[in-house]
Parts: sequence; C-alpha cells; structure tokens
Amino acid sequence: MNKKIYILGGSQSDFSTNWTRSEKSLFDIFCEVVLNGLEDAKLDPKDIDVGHVGNFVAELFTGQGMLGGYFGHVHEDFSGMPSSRHEGACASGSLAILAAMSDLESGRYETACVVGVELMKNVPGTVAAKNLGAAAWVGREAVGAKYLWPAMFSDLCDVYNNRYGLNYKHLNEISKINFSNAKSNPNAQSRNWSFTDKSFSTDDEFNPVIEGWMRKQDCGQVTDGGAVILLATESYTHDYALKNNINIESIPYIKGWGHTTAPLLMSTKLSEKSDSNYVFPWTRKAITDAYKRAGINGPNDLDAIETHDCFSITEYMAIEHFGITQPGEAWKAIEEGIIKKNGTLPINPSGGLIGLGHPVGATGIRMVLDGAKQTTNNAGDMQINGAKTIATYNVGGSGTTNVSFIISTK
Repeated sequence: MNKKIYILGGSQSDFSTNWTRSEKSLFDIFCEVVLNGLEDAKLDPKDIDVGHVGNFVAELFTGQGMLGGYFGHVHEDFSGMPSSRHEGACASGSLAILAAMSDLESGRYETACVVGVELMKNVPGTVAAKNLGAAAWVGREAVGAKYLWPAMFSDLCDVYNNRYGLNYKHLNEISKINFSNAKSNPNAQSRNWSFTDKSFSTDDEFNPVIEGWMRKQDCGQVTDGGAVILLATESYTHDYALKNNINIESIPYIKGWGHTTAPLLMSTKLSEKSDSNYVFPWTRKAITDAYKRAGINGPNDLDAIETHDCFSITEYMAIEHFGITQPGEAWKAIEEGIIKKNGTLPINPSGGLIGLGHPVGATGIRMVLDGAKQTTNNAGDMQINGAKTIATYNVGGSGTTNVSFIISTK
C-alpha cells in the first residue's frame, strides 16, 4: 500500500441489547454509535467529508432502505454530506471500509465515517434464518433445510471430514474459547451466560443439534448492534496529531487488505479447479493479499486475529487459511493452545461472532475497531500484551465475499 489510512477512533454498541424490546429502532443504533465514535475520535460532524454504511438486510428485517440518509438526522452538520451503502452479506461492513479507503486514497476526501448496523432480533428465529438465507443462491442451496446457514456449514464439515478427518471435539474447543473470551468483553452478548462442560459436548440436551454437525454452541449469535470507525488520510492525521498533541506513530492504520469474490454456489466453490490445497482458495488469496500489501510474511508477524466464526467450522477453516497450520491440520493449533488468549497467536480475544455476537452489517467494522483497540493498548480486559499488528477476516455467504485487513501501529 502506498497511502496510509488511519483509524482515528470508533465505537460499538452493547451487543446484548435487544433494541426492539427497548422500543428503539435501527436509526437509534446508527445514531448512538456514530455520536459515540465521533466523541472517541475527538471529531465533530463537520469534520467528516464522506459517509459509508455497511448493512445486509435492513429491508427484510425492518422494511428500511436508503440508510445513508440517516446521517443527516444524526446531526444537522451531516446534511449534504455524500454517503453510500454497501452490501456483501456478512462482509458488508468490510466492503464499506474498502470503499471509504478508496475515497480517501483517491484524494477526493480526507475523512470518512464508516458505520455498520443491523437490527435482527425483532422477528422470530425462523424468520431471521429465512431473511439471512438471501446470501445463498435462493432456491438452489440447502433447499428444505429449516436453518439454511447451519445446514450449509454442516456441509463444509462434511468436506473437511471427507478430505482430512474432522473431530467434533475440536469444534467444541473453538466455541468454548470464544465464549470464555467474551466474558472479558463489556459489549459481548453472551458475557453473562452460564455454561457447563456438557454445553460443549454431543449431549443433545445441553448442546442440541441445529443442522447436521452444527449444534447450538457452534453457532454465531443473531444480534442487534452497530459499530463505527473514523478514517483519515495521512496528511489529515498529521495535522490531527499535532492539534491533539498525539504522536502519529501511536495512531493505528490499515497496513494491508485483501478482497476476493468467489462464485455464489458452495458447490461451485468446492469444485473449482485450483492448484491450492486449501478448501477455499479465494479465502486464502484474500488473506495472503493482505499479508503482501502489509509487507509481512504471514501469521508469525501477527499478534492476534479477529476472524469470522459465524460457525465453529468457519474459524477452523480460517486457522488453516491464515497459514497457522497446513491444510487439514487446524486441529494442531487447537490442541496446542495456540489460539487461546494466552497462546502464541490468540484468535478472537473479543469473543468473536460466537461469543460477542454478529449484527451482520457491523461485524467487519467491529473487527477492525477491535484491532485498533488492541494495537493502542485500549482493549481493556481483552488486551493482548504488546499487540502491535492484528489481522481480520470477514466472510459473506459461504465464502463468497472475502475481506482481510491488517491493522498496525508499526
């Protein structure tokens, strides 16, 4: 990357909040995180040149589109500011970040407000599952499944089992780690939940089957919530640092990124000819592109990872695709404790989607925000000691949209 894009601050909502029960709306989430993010970054609405919104399915859950127009209702100084919305299923927030970066790198604007938002707990679970199924090829995948995405990712378990062998205890351990990490996150949906050892087992009473391999604790949480980051060019950040008496080298920036889009159908992804041994070569490419742009060699140059664990198998897959292990050997990183909070490369110190929660359009932005917090020693009880370089991986659909970022202060 030739131009640094800095992260001046940000905010996320409490993912345990059910906004509908509180008689609040999608706009209330949007407004709260934007105003809190501005305060965190010590910026005013008039300081922001452009807005970008990540959101997947507001129309299906709330009937509301045109979310960029919310900015002008957050504060009158946003009125007239250009804004746009971006959709890539669960990677919608990451696409909004990429678009904002392009705006800043082009020289069109110097500052951007990137917000992701979703309200999903206002409908029954079966309706939510149907709405979220829009990220698959409707009518051609998981037809007849009650819960489409657990069924789709159970199929991924079958692929791993057929290729390499898959032990369910390793998926259990991923979930157990993420729920444990979430207890240290003041915004985690599950921070006050209680579990027993049977919760992470094949006990049908304590960990019931949802679809196929996927049991209750294997699944990311349906969540209301939002997240925002404030981005700026290097020249703007230089002046900002002087104004606020901050050392610019202490401000995190996006050091690298990768973005690929695979065919929509899971079956096509898995049947594509490739020289790669990886189950999802386009996922691997997004991550390795981020490594290359950041000028790093791989996972040994990282201090932690925030990855997309919409299901335990997705994190299992990511362990290999980040290069932590060879394909088919993710279980080694789990058994050796590498991915634990006190391991050599912690994954999801936030709790991830399983422990923290997954408001779809906000997740990619939340990951980058947590990366920024880690690299500035502002992650509180989630902090990984000495963290300076964090990677993210955010996926939309069944590995269709793949986005990875490297956030660093060095």
